[in-house]
Amino acid sequence: MGEANGRGGSLDPRRYQPDLPKDRFILAESPDDEAVPMDVIFVGGGPAGLAGAIELARLVRKDAEEGGPLGELEIGVLEKSAELGEHTLCGAVVNPGPFRELFPELSDEDFPFRTPVTKEAVYLLRESGATRLPTPPTMKNHGNYVASICEVVRWMGERAEELGVNIFPGFPVDSLLVEDETVVGVRTAPAGLDRSGEPGAGYTPAMDLTGRVTVLAEGTRGPLTQAYQEWQGVEAPNAQIYALGVKELWEVKKPLDRVIHTMGWPLPNDAFGGSFMYPMADDLVALGLVVGLDYKDARLDVHELLQRMKLHPLFREYLEGGELVEWGAKTIPEGGYYAVPPRRHGHGVIMAGDAAGLVDVPSLKGIHYAVQSGILAARSIYEALKKDDTSEGALAAYTKAVDDSFIMKDLYRTRNMRPAFKDGFYKGGVKAGLMTLTGGAFPGKRIPVEEDAAEARTLDGTPEPFTPDNELTFSKVDAVFKSGNKTRDDIPSHLVVGKDVPPELAEFYVHVCPAGVYEMEGDELVVNAPNCVDCKATDVLGPRWTPREGGSGPAYRRM
Repeated sequence: MGEANGRGGSLDPRRYQPDLPKDRFILAESPDDEAVPMDVIFVGGGPAGLAGAIELARLVRKDAEEGGPLGELEIGVLEKSAELGEHTLCGAVVNPGPFRELFPELSDEDFPFRTPVTKEAVYLLRESGATRLPTPPTMKNHGNYVASICEVVRWMGERAEELGVNIFPGFPVDSLLVEDETVVGVRTAPAGLDRSGEPGAGYTPAMDLTGRVTVLAEGTRGPLTQAYQEWQGVEAPNAQIYALGVKELWEVKKPLDRVIHTMGWPLPNDAFGGSFMYPMADDLVALGLVVGLDYKDARLDVHELLQRMKLHPLFREYLEGGELVEWGAKTIPEGGYYAVPPRRHGHGVIMAGDAAGLVDVPSLKGIHYAVQSGILAARSIYEALKKDDTSEGALAAYTKAVDDSFIMKDLYRTRNMRPAFKDGFYKGGVKAGLMTLTGGAFPGKRIPVEEDAAEARTLDGTPEPFTPDNELTFSKVDAVFKSGNKTRDDIPSHLVVGKDVPPELAEFYVHVCPAGVYEMEGDELVVNAPNCVDCKATDVLGPRWTPREGGSGPAYRRM
């Protein structure tokens, strides 16, 4: 590959990216006669969906106790993983504020968090050294907690079930069912299809569920959310942009006593991102590398950069003699304030959490926004149901509530910070500093941003070969094994690849994907769909991701 094959020059990923298969995700069909009736459906069993289901169930219970008109409501949460938490991946340092609001009867000690943040450090890395920097105001984490989001989600699921919420794990949603402009329900993905897409052993057909309101809480790069926004013509001022995060969990012999963030090496100066290492327990650390998907070098490989990074003295000191126990990857919405859809509601539908792009990049936070948006969604839905009106006008209270909340206030203060780094690491750092000093007033106007696939890539130069040592560094195949991937080998491919992809762009896909889904045989692209861990990286830059049968993909336990 590479220069040995005479490849070089500029690549245009957008030219070969298939269109979003909107006709699959938006079905102008009535639910079938055996549809399961629900009042409210939450698509996605992550922090946003579960917070919304919990808050709504509590409001409905209180209404019943006070003799209100609603009566019993059926609330359903559909989750594509086989068990709650298996597809949930995040850093994570968590702001506990919205958890306190959701569970006012509990103290912080009752939440399933790991450890409070008492010490922290930020470093500028060089290949063999590090310089400690003052902690930027946006990255100060005293009062926050290190947590496993898998564990948090499982705990939230138990609280939801105690309140009578119907949890449906293993049921990915394939389509929104619509009548005119109104979302009236969902259709799940079938299971048990063979490689050709025909019913095989254990076949289970798709199932329809009806609901007066459907909440799209499907996480980063949700296909239903993308399709709904395109169908309805909902456009933000800026395109949403993304980062890819690759994370590992290590059992270690040396305890880590602080939260660590780094910038600089191993990233080139024209790539935005950084790394983290968090203490999960005395014998457990989480570490990872997050890189914006607008980088220029078509051979940049985030998984490989993470492996090289672990050999740096700052990380090696803790990892040597330890054991890799879990690995995972996911994309993160990074566009910020100007990339959040201005309307996050419609007739019978609401968008929450990462699906709506509610992430603040400078503070590396999104979980508490997801929980808060779920709470606000539940309150708006409750009031709409009491009025027996779930139209766009009635659900507009949700968009206003988010606009008036700390979520959008936070995002507005940092509205141009991520776009500032389009000019490179050093210029971006200077601009970000000025934005911090002025409370976001500098530069005084929106910095426009295009989608990541619009960034031209180059295949110039010769990549440095990398060979894992299988002690500190590992191949993509070994990493996917550590994700607990449970996908059948004979599952039909859920990835939609563009036509006539040239070898140069195929090589780009090979490096983009952290899970070894794409390989080259000569000049031909080979797609190993069962390897996919649903990170959605190539959905941003190339082949489209679509839902597949429930329980496929990773099975994270402690991430």
